[in-house]
Amino acid sequence: MKFIDEAKIEVHAGKGGDGAATFRREKYIRYGGPNGGDGGRGGSVWARADRNINTLIDYRFDRIHRAESGVKGMGADCNGRGGEDVELRVPVGTVIRDEETRDLVADLAKDGERALLARGGQGGLGNIHFKSSINRAPRQFTRGEPGESRRLALELRVLADVGLLGLPNAGKSSFIRAVSSARPKVADYPFTTLNPSLGVVRAGNSSFVVADIPGLIEGAADGAGLGHQFLRHLARTRLLLHLVDLMDDDLVHRVRVIAAELKKYDVALHRKPRWLVFNKTDAVNDAKARAEKTVRALRWKRPWFAISALSGEGCDALSKAIVRELAP
Repeated sequence: MKFIDEAKIEVHAGKGGDGAATFRREKYIRYGGPNGGDGGRGGSVWARADRNINTLIDYRFDRIHRAESGVKGMGADCNGRGGEDVELRVPVGTVIRDEETRDLVADLAKDGERALLARGGQGGLGNIHFKSSINRAPRQFTRGEPGESRRLALELRVLADVGLLGLPNAGKSSFIRAVSSARPKVADYPFTTLNPSLGVVRAGNSSFVVADIPGLIEGAADGAGLGHQFLRHLARTRLLLHLVDLMDDDLVHRVRVIAAELKKYDVALHRKPRWLVFNKTDAVNDAKARAEKTVRALRWKRPWFAISALSGEGCDALSKAIVRELAP
């Protein structure tokens, strides 16, 4: 199934039913009086996070969602039936915004969490509510209120503990294949990864979830390459692993390119804990010396590691360090 992480929909809540203006008509009751019931409430539109769904693809094709309107009131003090609600099931981690104002409507980060997207209209009042000592045969009633209508933008942010980022062909997909059961595509050309992928890493008695996103290049904030739209999937992570290809000529520049793109996208994401992971130690003779030289040039104060995703060298030590970092 194609991974879809964005969709735009319209939601229309149901209209409230009108109140009734009726009177008792019985043979042996001379002055029957009003008995018009209230209209039913219009149905509302809800969203619910469901862990069994992992893409927004359904909402690419089914964009308009309407709830049922309430039934109008009837005689004999009978109120109209309320309209059926509509519940939209979305993946856990879905962020919903108003398309026009960009205001946050809901952030469904837990399975089973619900949010009201459009409220149904209130039903109208029947003429029984307007009876008084001076108005014993009221013909007044009120119309049902219209339901809310909104245009919404749905955005999926995957839930992961650790996020991988780096330039194309830095070895992110190879790393996630080495430490988990995930099998993203690996090839010797740029932008092999076109969609985010998740992998569960087990280290001893603990485990954590890793998110792999497409590679970034210089100018991604201006639309170069695949842009930086996939960085949203790192927003919920607790730790970033910045993979660096040791075979590149100017490692310092490569690291700074990614840091600059992170800062352009979101300062909070740039400030998130980030470790350097130098990959492909098996392909470079002086791998450790190149890594240490880069760290000194960057004046890097945070943890860094040198690994080979292809052979698995250093991956176990890195996984255990991540477990210690994420421990409560």
